[in-house]
Amino acid sequence: MQRPEFHAFPNGEKAPLPFAADEYEARLAGLRSTMAATGCEAVVLTSMHNIAYYSGFLYCSFGRSYGLVVTPATSVVIGAGIDAGQPWRRCHGEALTYTDWQRGNFWRAVRSVTGLSAVLGYEADHLTVKARTELREALQPGRLVDLSAATMRQRMVKSPAEIELIRAGAAVADVGGYAIRDTIREGVREIDVAMAGRDAMELEIARRFPDAEYRDTWVWFQSGINTDGAHNPVTGRVLTRGDILSLNTFPMISGYYTALERTLFVAEVDPATLAVWEANVAAHELGMSLLKPGATCAEVTEGVNAFFAERDLLQYRSFGYGHSFGVLSHYYGREAGLELREDIDTVLEPGMVISMEPMLTIPEGQPGAGGYREHDILILTEDGAENITGYPYGPGFNVVG
Repeated sequence: MQRPEFHAFPNGEKAPLPFAADEYEARLAGLRSTMAATGCEAVVLTSMHNIAYYSGFLYCSFGRSYGLVVTPATSVVIGAGIDAGQPWRRCHGEALTYTDWQRGNFWRAVRSVTGLSAVLGYEADHLTVKARTELREALQPGRLVDLSAATMRQRMVKSPAEIELIRAGAAVADVGGYAIRDTIREGVREIDVAMAGRDAMELEIARRFPDAEYRDTWVWFQSGINTDGAHNPVTGRVLTRGDILSLNTFPMISGYYTALERTLFVAEVDPATLAVWEANVAAHELGMSLLKPGATCAEVTEGVNAFFAERDLLQYRSFGYGHSFGVLSHYYGREAGLELREDIDTVLEPGMVISMEPMLTIPEGQPGAGGYREHDILILTEDGAENITGYPYGPGFNVVG
């Protein structure tokens, strides 16, 4: 039997994708404009976020290589044989499946589209040193051009179709938040509360998107000392009266991440703790008021910093005040150029989607100990920003159980 290095595998019929064909064509047109400006004859994308953004296919690597090769005329997903026809069914454009019967077949499939000695665009922030060496050996590029920053800039400004999906994701996050609130009481474990929120969101995603793939939706629900970090995993800690809580719901819809994050308390909150919570809520409201076209990420950051400094709380801030939304998650993808930090000078513009999420962490043993965080998602408009998060924040709604 002669075993192929790669082959087309159009198995079944094309599945409905997260967006219409013209949306993907518009994205590819933007990438091809960048290619023309930089002299690239082809682009080899390897990250989950860019492959999903330009083709609709979200891969699961499990130790295997995946790619999307874009030329002026074609876009071709390169998928592993273990996935059979799935990459073809779930992508816009063409697809090739490489086999694992000999090493290097991934790059041979890529080369069948790029040819040898081409000027190639690639993602320097994603390709490993080993993979870059393999790329050079297999494709012998005339020149390599890093397009990671350019593709990120394109992803930062959302299309109307993307905004519609993100808006739905924010509503799903709210569903998870309410399910969590309904589950909170003394004696319940963090994991029990987290599962209630996750299950509610997955059911809501399936209701809203009956043709989608369902994966990756999760909840971080933290209590007591576990609230000190924004990304602390769920544990079996049992909730007790007076505990500070951190609610974090993260629905994932076709690779698109949204979030809801709230501070809560079990049954009661003491005066010292309430003062910190109210200060963080006030900073949250100030920050949201600063999100408008023309402002820079650094300027928004400095505005919230000044608020905390006036109240002798700035030393308890734990990270930047917000970030972009789109094709990203906790284990792939980021739009680092749109984070609310002192060292980011990106100018906000209509079509961007960004969170406001100030967090204060008061160390254990001090009055008000714990982590406080509120998080809303805002869409930048022509003259301001629209808040698409509906779940209430603050003490009036979030002392529960």
